Amino acid sequence: MKKNNKNKIELSNEVRQNMVEKVKYYFQNERDEELGDLAAGLILDFIIDELSPEFYNKGVYDSYKYMNERTEDLLGIQK
Repeated sequence: MKKNNKNKIELSNEVRQNMVEKVKYYFQNERDEELGDLAAGLILDFIIDELSPEFYNKGVYDSYKYMNERTEDLLGIQK
């Protein structure tokens, strides 16, 4: 099944490389496993494709909730 890439989170090359390095660092320090750039990049792709939409949607919801609460606060300054 081909996924719809329309909503895929895109990263700049610099940010992506930084994240690949963090994945490699995690595996080295927490699991005592050395990963190459390709393996770390594939793990990052999995996280972006399969997990990050949930984090993104949670952020959108939290922002929506926060803005609604602030809008309600505005009603308190009515005269």
